[in-house]
Amino acid sequence: MDVPSGAAGPSGSAGPAGSATPPGPSGPRAARKRQAVLRAARDLFLREGFGVGMDAIAAEAGVSKVTVYNHFGSKEALFTAVVTGAVDEPLSGAGRTGDGRAEDTPDLARLVAADGPEELRAALTEAGRAWSRAVRADDEGRALRTLVATELHRFPELGRAWRAHGPAGHHPAVAEALRALADRNLLDIPDLEVAVLQLYSLLVFPQMVFEQYGTELADGLGERLLVDGVEMFLRRYSPAP
Repeated sequence: MDVPSGAAGPSGSAGPAGSATPPGPSGPRAARKRQAVLRAARDLFLREGFGVGMDAIAAEAGVSKVTVYNHFGSKEALFTAVVTGAVDEPLSGAGRTGDGRAEDTPDLARLVAADGPEELRAALTEAGRAWSRAVRADDEGRALRTLVATELHRFPELGRAWRAHGPAGHHPAVAEALRALADRNLLDIPDLEVAVLQLYSLLVFPQMVFEQYGTELADGLGERLLVDGVEMFLRRYSPAP
């Protein structure tokens, strides 16, 4: 693991890869540095793979290597944060085009604000359609998912860190949306991690699986999977009368 002498491991103290990453520095300046590190790491991981050095990432971000470790604790944690952002970004309304305009991605705030079961069904269906379009258009996210599959064989410690992060940690925006809907009693979710994976499996993963094999879901089939997927999810998680 690429950690300088005396540096903390992913848990905030020396420990095995995959431990929980502690909260990094806070404040606007720290947030800007964190984003610079994530952007630099994303570019370099895509170009050179997980084997790229932390010195190179720090130089690309214009920060010190100590700053990188202060924010992320280890290269495994940094890689996990990069891929987590790439997976969740198209599904959170956070995507942007090159000129800064909002992309055609779902606004989870509108989903969370749904007023009643029918509005929730409509909002979830529209979100699913936007997610599908975003996944098809997200070439960089596709490349990062392929990179994960490749690098797990070369770097077992990365697999341990990835598994330790958990489904809710890999998809934080969607996990927070489902939690908020449960808090408003629009959904009854006894196991958030299972619910997150089931929602992705029904609305997003079919498109990802097809694209990994170099093809796409036909529009008609994709729409039927989406509509039925929303119904299946709501039947499972709608509160009992």
